[in-house]
Amino acid sequence: MARRKGGRKVDGWLVVDKPLGVTSTQVVGRVRRLFDAQKVGHGGTLDPLATGVLPVALGEATKTVAYAMDGTKRYRFTLRWGEATTTDDAEGAVIETAERRPGEAEIRAVLPRFTGTISQVPPRFSAVKVEGQRAYDLARADEAVELTPRLVRIDAFELLERPDADHAVFAVTCGKGAYMRALARDLGRALGTVAHVVQLRRVAVGPFTEAGAISLDSLEALGHGPALLERLLPVETALDDIPALALTEAEAQRLRCGQAVSLMARVHRDRLRNLTQGSLVCATAGGRLVAVARYEAGEVHPVRVLNL
Repeated sequence: MARRKGGRKVDGWLVVDKPLGVTSTQVVGRVRRLFDAQKVGHGGTLDPLATGVLPVALGEATKTVAYAMDGTKRYRFTLRWGEATTTDDAEGAVIETAERRPGEAEIRAVLPRFTGTISQVPPRFSAVKVEGQRAYDLARADEAVELTPRLVRIDAFELLERPDADHAVFAVTCGKGAYMRALARDLGRALGTVAHVVQLRRVAVGPFTEAGAISLDSLEALGHGPALLERLLPVETALDDIPALALTEAEAQRLRCGQAVSLMARVHRDRLRNLTQGSLVCATAGGRLVAVARYEAGEVHPVRVLNL
């Protein structure tokens, strides 16, 4: 997350269409400079060779980044059969080749094995930490990297087209932490060959979609005026799946002070109709978001207080 002394207090989400060859950190830096913002972060890293939806949080929206990152992701990627690389994408050196090219029926038949909750070993060149160090730093130093398999959720894995015998295009809907490069690598192995990703685009992160994204060039063309601020989405956009709970101003002030709000009285029963024990709520007062809170034992406890 990029922070700076001074600058303006700007709160909200911006959906950037990240271009090829730019890091997520570089996007955050350019957005920070455009808005002259005090605090900026992003809702899920994209590799330099990936394009697409990069939600950027400004100001108080940075407190909701974790909820954005937990949202469902949608990707579209092109895979190349017959070559394995060090990075599992086109950036790496080819380390293995294979003559076999699977047919369309074979591909479709094996895809169900990669849906649901599956075990996946992240790529060696990834941001996963190994004994406190990023895996990609160890890999670049030619050090042995032993990554532990982990469970990820793949909701849908669909073959879209076969442009030619060497390539296939897929659409994936998944949960947090799933690597498309690892999915391509493992799919190749399952089909008796090797493979790597040559093109990757993220089309959605939770409620943020490519339909609402803006390119960096278009964003910079807006300058520093009101048109730039009009591109911001409300802070609560990242909390789209969390039910709202309206509070009185007195109750809201208790949450702002880090205190729990009791809802045990009979008069509050209608307000609790859609809440279950331990559920998160978006606590609001006067139509303004006050905090992300948790409902427990008849009380609402602040989790993240927002200063909007």
